[in-house]
Amino acid sequence: MNIIIQLTKYLFIFLILLFTVRGLICLALKNEKRKKKILFGQFRVIFIFEILGFAIILYNTKNMMMAMLLAAILIYDAVTYVSYRLIYPDASMLLVNNMLMLLGIGFVMIARLNPDQAIKQFMIAAAATVIAFIIPVIIRRFRFFSRLTWIYAVIGIAALCGVLVLARMSGGAKLSISVGGITIQFSELVKITLVFFMGSKLAKDRSFQSVAITTVVAALHVLILVLSTDLGTALVFFVTYIVMVFVATRNPVWPLAGLAGGSVAAVAAYHLFSHVKQRVVAWKDPFAVYDTSGYQIAQGLFAIGAGGWFGTGLFQGKPKTIPVATKDFIYAAICEEFGCIFGIALLLICMCMYLLIVNISMLIRNRFYRLVAIGLGTEYAFQVFLTVGGVTKLIPMTGITLPLVSYGGSSVMSTIIMLAIIQGLYLRREDEGEEFIETLIEEENRTGNEERDRRRRPEYYA
Repeated sequence: MNIIIQLTKYLFIFLILLFTVRGLICLALKNEKRKKKILFGQFRVIFIFEILGFAIILYNTKNMMMAMLLAAILIYDAVTYVSYRLIYPDASMLLVNNMLMLLGIGFVMIARLNPDQAIKQFMIAAAATVIAFIIPVIIRRFRFFSRLTWIYAVIGIAALCGVLVLARMSGGAKLSISVGGITIQFSELVKITLVFFMGSKLAKDRSFQSVAITTVVAALHVLILVLSTDLGTALVFFVTYIVMVFVATRNPVWPLAGLAGGSVAAVAAYHLFSHVKQRVVAWKDPFAVYDTSGYQIAQGLFAIGAGGWFGTGLFQGKPKTIPVATKDFIYAAICEEFGCIFGIALLLICMCMYLLIVNISMLIRNRFYRLVAIGLGTEYAFQVFLTVGGVTKLIPMTGITLPLVSYGGSSVMSTIIMLAIIQGLYLRREDEGEEFIETLIEEENRTGNEERDRRRRPEYYA
């Protein structure tokens, strides 16, 4: 069995490289028939990867619940893929495949580390996907989203204030509220409402006054998060604000001013918050403070180094020695047992997801929806950067999870909903094309009718 596991680690690398290359090809491919064939090949790779991963987990744990979980995951994948093909035939299936692959990697790794958490993760992902099927219809049918500017702001600020007042301190920050045994991290919901607020405000008016008001509201969101010491999410909000304001105004002064202000705020946070200072010290030299704040980063680096390029093989490493391996440090656990090549391919899938979102935003004529797509894509990409950067000691740890891969119900649900919104915007761009053609026809008809009326008047012949 050890020989089989050693062989399968190379097969895992082959499968993810095959999936990644096909995804990058689809980004540039114009031939729809060939693209469909490649996308279906990607879907088969997801199936093989999950079956192989759970077969090894089942052999090592002898937990029959894992067999049932595998069956449920395969059914979930098939239903999701087929449903998108039937209900939304013009949907971006590359976006769906990337989502399913990242979820699949997460399911396998979490099940290897903590089977109970894997079951919970799957149930939340399935529930979120059911909700996600409705979202594209809502986005296509209703046109009032750009008019709810201040409702988004009120919901976001109220949710963050609720966490600030009611949440308990966990890991040095107030992150979530428990309601009836269910833990909800409201900042994940606010990621969506803040983007919608900024998109609505900046799409209507890009004047100095409008940008200043947007800045004040965004700063209020960030300030509440800072008071909750949820500095990782605050940083995501801040970077999203800078990108959206720059895209809306095309004025480099705003992002430069934002970066200057953010630098000052970072220095202030270092001096004001003890756990921020500890993370910076651990980032500079984790081995010097190995027994205290540097233990987590050091264990993550040991895991990545132990895995090497090809990994130790599933159940052949020791990822459980990494603190919170299913959440903040799941990337280190993946690199240990699947290898750094696998980890690099995983990052390429995330990059492919971001490029796809940017491409979708460029196809949208409506300024509000374009800004929403850019904002959601920025949040996703920067969250990946913070997670992987913290694990690899590129930047100090921020306590952010890897979207769709790490364990965390609120994070998985919000990310799936964000991707459903992007999917709705992708479908809506076709409606915009039809609306544009209808507008041209109406304009031509109106011009023709005016010309005919003018010719019927006596003064025309005079």
